[in-house]
Amino acid sequence: MGRLHTHNHGKSHSTRPVDLKKPSWVTQSPKEIEEMIVKYGKDGLPPSMIGIKLRDQHAIPLVKPIINKGIAQVLDENKSSQEIPEDLNNIVMKAVGLQNHLKSNRNDNRNTRSLELIEAKVHRLSVYYKKIGRIPKTWKYKSVVAQLE
Repeated sequence: MGRLHTHNHGKSHSTRPVDLKKPSWVTQSPKEIEEMIVKYGKDGLPPSMIGIKLRDQHAIPLVKPIINKGIAQVLDENKSSQEIPEDLNNIVMKAVGLQNHLKSNRNDNRNTRSLELIEAKVHRLSVYYKKIGRIPKTWKYKSVVAQLE
């Protein structure tokens, strides 16, 4: 979704572990890991930040091979997930930042086009999330409402 309107391939990222089995150095039980995920979720961290925190502070490279569930699934089960999905929220926040920029720089035509592309991504992603039931069918992106949140 991130490289939809560009010609770049975006090869710069961290590599996931090759082996999808529980690492030998992980000493925590699956129950303890789920409790950590729920605790971080209640602190307001999104799933990607929870994964980074588990990786960096607790030496857990991937959660799924250990507890057979993803971080977002654990948060959903414990009713501590966010209202709208993290990727949709990030794109909406990017659009809001660009709108604020365009208020003070009205002749910035390149970023006007960039805002149109970002809003197209928001609409495309919202259609998908409505289809799978992750957000309500009545949810609608409006630039004025997005700026208030």
